[in-house]
Amino acid sequence: MDLLQRALDRVLLQDVELDRIEPRQRPKTPARHWSRAVLMERIAYLKEMARFGNGSEQETVRELPGHAARLLYLSRTADAELDLRCSNLFVVLHGAATLVTGGTIKNMHDAGPGKMQGDTLADGTAQQLKPGDVAHVPASVPFQLQLTGEQTLSCFVVRIEAPEESK
Repeated sequence: MDLLQRALDRVLLQDVELDRIEPRQRPKTPARHWSRAVLMERIAYLKEMARFGNGSEQETVRELPGHAARLLYLSRTADAELDLRCSNLFVVLHGAATLVTGGTIKNMHDAGPGKMQGDTLADGTAQQLKPGDVAHVPASVPFQLQLTGEQTLSCFVVRIEAPEESK
């Protein structure tokens, strides 16, 4: 079964479990909602932070069991990444980039538990991303978001933990 489908099934099962709870004991807001306006306001903040940093900023919007919601702003090509523990689901809010997947990470180094990074990705497959696009990168697949010229990219990213049997 596809990793993304498992994550969606897990979320749906949580909703079914909520139905079993007495109405007065249910959480007041079992669903999470972020409007585009709120997300873009946070992106504007990340853009300012990126101006004073290295051109890349991200923040976690919400940590949830098995997955996390994040916002990402890039004004430069991101490092190439390989995450053994999580898949990434990118929803492009603004801007454009080239998503390169597969291939070999050049100058790879350890970037934390189950995660590697490097300068660039060679011999991968390239796909153009624009606002409204959704891209899924499975765990253990190297990827890089590449920008050219004055491009910027703003994304809502859902990081989904891989099930135990695939770790």
